[in-house]
Amino acid sequence: MLERLKRWRAARFEARHPFPAAEWHEARARLPLLAAVPDEAAERLGHRAWHFAHAKRLSRHPELDASIDFDVPARLAIAAQGCLLTLGWDEATHREAFAGLHEILIVPDAFHRRVEEMDEFGVMHEYDDERAGETSHQGPVVVAYPDLMASGALDGFNVVIHELAHKLDMANSLDADGFPPLPADMAARDWHRVFTAVWDDLQAHLARGEATPIDDYAASHPGECFAVSCEYFFAAPEALDAAYPELYALLGRYFRLDPLSWRSPPSD
Repeated sequence: MLERLKRWRAARFEARHPFPAAEWHEARARLPLLAAVPDEAAERLGHRAWHFAHAKRLSRHPELDASIDFDVPARLAIAAQGCLLTLGWDEATHREAFAGLHEILIVPDAFHRRVEEMDEFGVMHEYDDERAGETSHQGPVVVAYPDLMASGALDGFNVVIHELAHKLDMANSLDADGFPPLPADMAARDWHRVFTAVWDDLQAHLARGEATPIDDYAASHPGECFAVSCEYFFAAPEALDAAYPELYALLGRYFRLDPLSWRSPPSD
């Protein structure tokens, strides 16, 4: 009975909102990240993004330039970047993962937040943090328009993936702590061991005054380490695998995907 109900709902949605194949083709053409997804997986991604775009609100801040148009390909592209995170999961798990996401709000530019953090010695530090995006447990995902426009390449930066990774992270807590709910076949101790090793390596690079193998924002907080790692997993898998192969393999098990296999080998 439940399966029949699901099929009926899916057919009803398709009848009301036919999948825009031409617009999805354009969305993929606009972003190298989406173009890199193999066609069979991309078809599944497109349909999932289409449902996502109808289930979640894409809102614009009142101060965002009115001439900026979020047409159907643009909306599909935003939704698809987020849905990459759950592409390897079944539909029920995908829906549950983003149950706490109701709105993506596009703001004109990066914004500042006053942050208070306590260090390992119990000393409280206050500073202004410039942010390209922001996520809260039940609130909207906020994304700065310039950073949204800079996302979608294969360079390890993607603000949509970053902020929605925080949403995944928050599914078992009120804050992003770098420890999302894990599937039954993954041990928490393995997750902790691998991410701790990456965290320690990032801190060691910074202590030596050296460039970090991935964006040094990953070294600012365990939740940011997870979110930045997700950006690299999808948008620069070669760099993540080269720097931290065990982390790449761990995320591959978590996401049930292998983005490295999506890249065509270079021609001679």
